[in-house]
Amino acid sequence: MRALVLGGTGAVGRVIVDELTRAGHRATAAGRRSSSARIDLSAPAGLSQLTAAAAGYDVVINASGVELPELAAACAPAAFVDISATGRYLEALTAAVPAGQSVLVGAGLAPGLTTLLVHALATRPGDEVDLGIALGTGEAHGPAAVAWTAGLAGSAVHRAPEPGVVPNLRGARRLPSPTGERSYLRADFPDHVLPGVPTGITVRSYLATGGRATTRALGLVGRFPRLAPLLARVPHWGSAEWSLVAVNRRTGTALSVRGTGQSRATGVLTALGAAALVANAPGRAVSTAELIQMSAVPDLRDQPRRGAASQPAP
Repeated sequence: MRALVLGGTGAVGRVIVDELTRAGHRATAAGRRSSSARIDLSAPAGLSQLTAAAAGYDVVINASGVELPELAAACAPAAFVDISATGRYLEALTAAVPAGQSVLVGAGLAPGLTTLLVHALATRPGDEVDLGIALGTGEAHGPAAVAWTAGLAGSAVHRAPEPGVVPNLRGARRLPSPTGERSYLRADFPDHVLPGVPTGITVRSYLATGGRATTRALGLVGRFPRLAPLLARVPHWGSAEWSLVAVNRRTGTALSVRGTGQSRATGVLTALGAAALVANAPGRAVSTAELIQMSAVPDLRDQPRRGAASQPAP
């Protein structure tokens, strides 16, 4: 498989390139400063550069943080993978996919691994599923990831299942975590708008960061959005561990998974999803759950990665 990785020199992009290469695929890192494939998506000629470059590849993976619904069409007929966690963008991207093109929307932790948890959880129509996403504060993230989190402050959840406007980082819910039950803040992760959502299931996502104190600080940013620029200055103290949990409100049943290093985990999962997309060639936009099973996900806690990722919630 030949893969072109947009943002291939970034924190996540480097992992994707390494993982694909390790699996025997040919991966090329593309970007504004790449010596292998120079593509500047912020420039007027960016999409034309992408179209010309994509002609020599089986799949294009967007790890650049640039969100343009036209990206998939610019790469066609090559398959396309996007790791974005922005619901409004992924919905627009899905609508813009040309007929017959294979596209994976949401290929990292959330959405991606969260999507697998929702599908693996025992549910029936009418059930409500809460997703708890706890991200460690000990990892230095790229500017796109920091900007995405800061952008939640002062904005509303896109197409929230609740009535009315649902502000990000305000409403809280207590959910399980590896360190015991804790509070998570309502956040705009897009599992509820992805292709292949289980029929009749309501999905809501919640975010926690590091320890309880940092989550409370994030809630303060949610109430006072003017503080959002301070997120870029937060020191990277604490652990790089992350955890995900899906809980069925009706039954109380929970499934969870944990790991170390958000960027590394996102890169590993994206490489896995890209290979499955090309191998299966669905010819439409799909989510991670339509391509791989939980049993195929490697252990994301430490190096080396072996074993299954699913484990019961505490």
